[in-house]
Amino acid sequence: MAFGRLERAKGSEPMSDINVTPLVDVMLVLVVIFIITAPLLASSIRLDLPKTDAAKPGDPPKFVTLVVDKSGQVFFNDKMVTRHEMVLALTDAARADAQTEVQLRADQSVPYGRVVEVMGEAQKAGLNRIGFVADAPAVATPPGPAASR
Repeated sequence: MAFGRLERAKGSEPMSDINVTPLVDVMLVLVVIFIITAPLLASSIRLDLPKTDAAKPGDPPKFVTLVVDKSGQVFFNDKMVTRHEMVLALTDAARADAQTEVQLRADQSVPYGRVVEVMGEAQKAGLNRIGFVADAPAVATPPGPAASR
C-alpha cells in the first residue's frame, strides 16, 4: 500500500477500433441504390419533339382466337361457330386487317387433320399469321430420399 491508497483493478479501456460491419452494410445498400437509379438518370433526356401526323403510334397487333375443343367443335373469339360462320368471320377479319394474327388453341386429343382443316380455312380467308397457344408443362418435383427407396 503506497501512501494509504487502495489499489484499484484496471477497468476496461475504451475501444478504439471502428466496427466495419455496419459500414460495409451501408455501403452495399448505397451501391444497390445507385445501380437501380443509374439507368433512370441516364434516360431522362428532355426533348421537345416536333409535331407531325406521320409519326402516329403503332396500333397494337390485332388477333382473333380460334379454339378447337376435344369434340372438334370450333369457337371463334370464344363463341361457338359452324364451319360456314367461321369462314365468314375469318374473311371479315382478313378484310379488316390482313396482318391479323390467328391464335389457334386446340385440345391435345383433337386429330391433327381437324387442326389442319381449321388452319387451311384461316389461310384461305387471307390470314397467314397463325400462332399456336400451349400451356407450360407442370414443374415436376424431384423425388425425395423416401421416394428413391
